[in-house]
Amino acid sequence: MIDQLRSDEPLGLLCSVFEVSRSCYYAHCRKRRCPDLERLALRARVNELFTQSRSAAGNRSIMYMMREEGIEIGRFKVRELMSEMKLISKQPGSHAYKKTTVERPEIPNVLDRGFTVSAPDEVWCGDITYVWAQGCWHYVAAVIDLFSRRVVGWAFSSRPGADLVIKALDVAYEQRGHPRNVLFHSD
Repeated sequence: MIDQLRSDEPLGLLCSVFEVSRSCYYAHCRKRRCPDLERLALRARVNELFTQSRSAAGNRSIMYMMREEGIEIGRFKVRELMSEMKLISKQPGSHAYKKTTVERPEIPNVLDRGFTVSAPDEVWCGDITYVWAQGCWHYVAAVIDLFSRRVVGWAFSSRPGADLVIKALDVAYEQRGHPRNVLFHSD
């Protein structure tokens, strides 16, 4: 703005109106005329390494990569350069199940590590796990027939819970032709 009005008004008046010291204005003008080539080269290299990491590398990782190339740079400098270019590391968030507020009743261990089964569809075993995909956690419930050691039911969901387990059991029940008297054990 000062540059546009400078031809019409004195610089001292413009700087006082915009509450900018004259020395800051002149420093700004010098900075515009001669770009810092070393800084531009560092920014370009940081951007390349960030892109190669598929937006996963943070300032520490990029700093180590640059040091391996012989470029002496600190992580705070890398962080500053990444901030200038609005590069944000995309790391998966930590995973945590909800904490239970109610004490679980004592559930008897009917299976008692008896993993050897004489016929199919006598004992099914199941568990839930989580997988990072498409920027968030997804949950997978699987049901395994202990006789054949094959997955007989499965379900996917965006949240863990009883509904996910019930879906997996429903799939197993349908896949195996509605078996009766199946013992289900969950880890």
